Amino acid sequence: MLLNKLPNFNMKNLHFKALNISVATFGLLIVAAPVWAASIAGGSVTGGSAFTAGGTFIDLTVPWGTASVPANTVGSANFMSPNLYAFDEAQNFTLTANLATEVGLNPIPAGTKVNSSFVTFGPSTASENLLGHVDFNSPVLAIITSDASLLATNFLGDSGITYEDPVEVGLEPGDLVTIDSGNSNRIDWNTTASFPGDSVRVITAAVPEPSAVLLLGVGLLGLVGSVTLKRSLQSLAQT
Repeated sequence: MLLNKLPNFNMKNLHFKALNISVATFGLLIVAAPVWAASIAGGSVTGGSAFTAGGTFIDLTVPWGTASVPANTVGSANFMSPNLYAFDEAQNFTLTANLATEVGLNPIPAGTKVNSSFVTFGPSTASENLLGHVDFNSPVLAIITSDASLLATNFLGDSGITYEDPVEVGLEPGDLVTIDSGNSNRIDWNTTASFPGDSVRVITAAVPEPSAVLLLGVGLLGLVGSVTLKRSLQSLAQT
């Protein structure tokens, strides 16, 4: 063969280098598997008596321990605070049936891949008004606000949290939680809460992090390069 006649040419080294490139490419493709971002991006308390009382937005990490009473519970004024709390629930979850909602897309069709987040306000006083917003990393598809719908969708909840689910866990007449008209990644909050507080479940689109998508593209380019190199080696070896 022509390659074997070339000076200092070692066919075994050539195959070994090709193998190294292929292994490196395979590893890159593994790393490039989609990484699903946390749903909640931030939030703020902007008005109402809760704002006057020093209320702020808090993005909880599960489990949060004694931030609630009892620990790691939600749904029944467990925080007794003017703060607006939120935490991520099921992420990258594929619905097996249509999901009924009160605000936004209704129903969300079976087969849709979604993220779920829980937002709650449970003041310590008899009645407190809170105005604010919560931002997400992807568009808000819908908001679940009724008592019955919240209970029915607890399959989207986090297994590390106890959902106490009193009869009035959701919103009452006059409470308003909506998808922001100018920013589809935001919900606007305006509720007046007493015991047991106001809670909603926010359903957002499941979207992989941009860095994961970019890395996947780099991995695919590497794979194409590896295949091209292998074919070139085979062509030379047959010459």
